Amino acid sequence: MPQHDQSPVGSSDGISRRRFGGIVGGTIAGLAGAAGVSSAAAPAAADIDRNERPFRSKPGAGSGPRPNILFIIADDLGYADLSSYGSPHIETRSLDRLAREGVRFTNGYSGSATCSPTRVSFYTGRHPGRTPAGLAEPIANRTTGLDPAHPTLASLLRSAGYATALIGKWHCGVLPRFGPLKSGWDEFFGNYSAASEYFSKIGFHGDHDLYENEQPYEDPRYYTTVLAERAVQYIRRDHDKPWLLNLNFTTPHWPWLTEDDAEEGARIAAQIRAGGNVSAALNHRDSGSLETYKKMVESLDRAVGDVLDALRRSKQEDNTVVVFVSDNGGERFSNNWPLRGEKFGLYEGGIRVPTILRWPDRVLPRQVSHEPVYSQDWTATLLELGGAAADPAYPLDGKSLAGYLLRGEQAPERDLFWRVRGSRALRRGDWKYYQGSDNVPRLYDLARDVHEQADRAAAEPALLADLRASWERVDATLLPY
Repeated sequence: MPQHDQSPVGSSDGISRRRFGGIVGGTIAGLAGAAGVSSAAAPAAADIDRNERPFRSKPGAGSGPRPNILFIIADDLGYADLSSYGSPHIETRSLDRLAREGVRFTNGYSGSATCSPTRVSFYTGRHPGRTPAGLAEPIANRTTGLDPAHPTLASLLRSAGYATALIGKWHCGVLPRFGPLKSGWDEFFGNYSAASEYFSKIGFHGDHDLYENEQPYEDPRYYTTVLAERAVQYIRRDHDKPWLLNLNFTTPHWPWLTEDDAEEGARIAAQIRAGGNVSAALNHRDSGSLETYKKMVESLDRAVGDVLDALRRSKQEDNTVVVFVSDNGGERFSNNWPLRGEKFGLYEGGIRVPTILRWPDRVLPRQVSHEPVYSQDWTATLLELGGAAADPAYPLDGKSLAGYLLRGEQAPERDLFWRVRGSRALRRGDWKYYQGSDNVPRLYDLARDVHEQADRAAAEPALLADLRASWERVDATLLPY
């Protein structure tokens, strides 16, 4: 197997892991309420950035050269796990700075409530249930994956002249049938499966799961650090065309390990090698703590800071769109407050996630948007910004936000649709239709009740029936489970 570069991130050119500092970002609770969003969704007063203002497009931002695209996905990060989203004890200076330099979305959503269906929705711009791969929640075997014939964000942008790379977690099928190189990315460095131990890189199928393109690769260092280093190397290259870099961290997904927990990682690896249950070992239910989780999120923040610092040093920052999201809501040690629920479910805590966009050339800093957006919208948006079009045979379910971000247009009006096994949800404006495993339809007014406690179904039967019918019309076009 190839060997890794021993130099840690930043050691060769003075990049500091802690270079990014500053005041924690946030929003004014009254501002959120005035915009029709419950002030309960706003960060605590101590975290307020009083210079944050409602979003408006930058005059003259509607034209310009095609941007580079850096799309960063955290894994199982809860809605309130960043200090700019209300965490009282996790310090995320780099991501808070990113929010201050761009737009912080308070109603950002994932395309599903678990890892792989959200990735399917983002890679394709379509509801997960339009493809067999999206029916697995999540993909956990060797036979299911994203069909290489299906157009993706990467394949469409590559056809439009972009260089494409994916670094980190793919989780849309394993070799030999599936993988990023088969779905439009020029190069890949990362793991194919759902999760891996952070040091040995033993993956969800019990074997080594760190690859450079399609060849196994050895690097025993902490995975978050390794991915950041690779992203820095990619950004530093001499690029002769615009680029798309998907940077998919596994942090803070289990197992619950910090940079200082190599010994515990070795225990997990030994347990798997001895024939132990792989899923149980990686799920790591016998360990972890709030303090460990805090350190994991802060290591993610430092890693993002290193990548953003490299972008600045390379003089590509101004015309690079950076988007940061989580693939779904948090679990176990994460903080989803004030939202109800967590990963796997369609209450807000399972699908509403931190969402930040920065584009210095074209988008004003210190802004907050309360418009609902989700994974499929980002696909449509990035294709438009990159001058690419969707394949007519595979129409997008997302709507482009380019007009809203750049041209002063209203955000697109449409329903946000979710379906997972046993649950359904649809959001229209501030209203959300939800139906769980008990098959009782419920209706929530998220502007007044972000915690989803006051069921308005009896008070608004006509609206509930309309939203339910809309959900069922979309569902009828999807593959059955």
